[in-house]
Amino acid sequence: MSGTTTHPHVERAEALYGMERYEEGLALVDRRLAEAPDDHEAWTTRARCLRTLDRFEESLAAAEEALKLEPELADGHFMRGCALRSLRRLPEADLAQREAIRLAPYRWGPRVQRAEMLIFIGTKEEALQEAHEAVRRGPDEVATWHTMYKVAAFNGRNDLVQESVRQLLRIDPTDSLAVGDVTWHEANKPGTTAERAADLYAGALAAVPDSASLRGDLDRAVYRMLRGTRWLALLCLVMAAVTLDVLPVGGEEPKDLPVHLGTRLWALALMAAVWGFGAWRRHLRMRAGARMAVRDLVRRLFWPRVVLGQAALATLCAVLIVLVPWTDRTIPQVLFWLGLVPNLLSITHDRDKVR
Repeated sequence: MSGTTTHPHVERAEALYGMERYEEGLALVDRRLAEAPDDHEAWTTRARCLRTLDRFEESLAAAEEALKLEPELADGHFMRGCALRSLRRLPEADLAQREAIRLAPYRWGPRVQRAEMLIFIGTKEEALQEAHEAVRRGPDEVATWHTMYKVAAFNGRNDLVQESVRQLLRIDPTDSLAVGDVTWHEANKPGTTAERAADLYAGALAAVPDSASLRGDLDRAVYRMLRGTRWLALLCLVMAAVTLDVLPVGGEEPKDLPVHLGTRLWALALMAAVWGFGAWRRHLRMRAGARMAVRDLVRRLFWPRVVLGQAALATLCAVLIVLVPWTDRTIPQVLFWLGLVPNLLSITHDRDKVR
């Protein structure tokens, strides 16, 4: 490998890459290559930027240009392997990473790549062995423990999965994979309510705001909570039906109409208590992030609006049944079925509408 000094343009491009300013880094390294097309380090940096920008064919071509200039360049073989893996050419990618390991056995990057590929083209034992070696070479690197987590999960090694989570939280307490794993297990404990799960995911998302998986988990918990409001609405509807004896049982004398005002007011008070303690009080006790997630989910997606609309319809029908001094049961019966049927039609098959 050449002992030449890295050009300032290449150094700055690498720094821009580290700051996730990939397009700027690519533009800068292209300027360097226009001046010195034989700079193998510039070609390697170009391959790195292009791969991150999902331009895999160009990344592969850049890595191969670097290797034409410097065949024993470990980073060139590493980037070539990464590009080949992105192109789903796993056997070739594996050979490239093995060459990178031969040239630089102390580096953990090629071993991380190999361990994850061996899940598909090797054996479980080989993948686990390479993951162990990656961790040994980079015990304080997030990437090595991410790989160990994946390989251990594939091997059914829950002990190593939990060890990976512990190490990730030691290195970075805001690591999205580790925080998501801990939160998921806590939220899925038996007996955990939808409100509690939403609170947990909202708290985790506050620590890791860019986690798409946590945001999806929060959406599902909030949707589960919204689905629960329909049962409160149906309970109110049943209470209203009982108050007016909307569906009298055959052989029994139905209640006289109109029902006494005091009885109807008592039914309204019970409905208010159902909603107050069953939904509103719990809503107020939730984290601000979880409350905001409720509004955001209803605004963004169709099915949460459907669920809330059905709950609102059933509650409105219940209120109308007991609020108006009806002298005939026909309209209360229509209101009862109007509130009940839409909920029954969807309540059994809309569980997984938010994914």
